[in-house]
Amino acid sequence: MFVKSAMVPESKCFTVQSADTIEKVITLLEEHGIDGVPVLNGSQYEGIATRYHIYKAFFESGRSRQEFNTSFTALDVATHQDTYLKGDEIFETTLFELNDFPLLSVVDEAGDFKGIVTRYDVFNQFQSAFGMHRKGIRIAFTSVETEGRISRLADIIQQFHESVISLVTFDETDKLVRRIVLKIEKKDNIDRFLKKLEKSGFRILDIKED
Repeated sequence: MFVKSAMVPESKCFTVQSADTIEKVITLLEEHGIDGVPVLNGSQYEGIATRYHIYKAFFESGRSRQEFNTSFTALDVATHQDTYLKGDEIFETTLFELNDFPLLSVVDEAGDFKGIVTRYDVFNQFQSAFGMHRKGIRIAFTSVETEGRISRLADIIQQFHESVISLVTFDETDKLVRRIVLKIEKKDNIDRFLKKLEKSGFRILDIKED
């Protein structure tokens, strides 16, 4: 999955212009219950204004709240001017960037703002990848890392007509064993399915219904 697949497009984003007062920025943040907004100059990306950086700038300014809110602009508190996405990045790479920041902007080669990817969207997509939004049986197991193991697993899944909710694999440190987490819909044949996995060389680690 690429970043553009989870991007909130420009037409659905809340933004401010670089010359907008802090008062206007705060009003927008409060009205929509958001933590940050892209700062634009026309359509050109100029950074992101967040609640944290507004409060930080206020305490460092030594001004009264009224003076600060009306004389400082969105550009004065903007950060991440050089930290943004282009849309063709692999989605997983955004996880670390957004761990401590509410959103990142997507900007084209001309510097025009195209949309945002939020921290909420990132974690929601990861929850979806692990099938956390649907009830089922989660099975964790290992397999010796040999050619054709995933293909063999697919054959067993097809043989038992299992409905797969999610399938995620992890590499062990020694690179010889692969961990696999499979989530399937709950059916009456789960015991037979597990026995078939074990007979085929997959070692069951944990089974959980969630």
